[in-house]
Amino acid sequence: MEMEENVLIEHLKETNPEFRQLMEEHLQYEGQLEAFNKLRYLSSEQELEKKRVQKIKLHGKDRMAEILKEHKARLDK
Repeated sequence: MEMEENVLIEHLKETNPEFRQLMEEHLQYEGQLEAFNKLRYLSSEQELEKKRVQKIKLHGKDRMAEILKEHKARLDK
C-alpha cells in the first residue's frame, strides 16, 4: 500500500501543477521550521513566525492529502 501511495505521489508531482507547487512549498516551510528549531531561544516575533509557518505548512499538507484522496477515488472507479 505504501509503495502504491509513493508511486501515486510521484505521478501527481509530475502531472498536477498544484500538487507539485504544494510539495515544493512544504519542503521550503520544513526548512524554515528546522532553522527555527536550531535556535536556542526565539524572540516573540520569531515565535509568531514559526507558528505562522507551521499553520501554512499544515494547510498545504491537508490540501495535498485532499488531492491524493480525490485522485485515488478516481482510480478506484
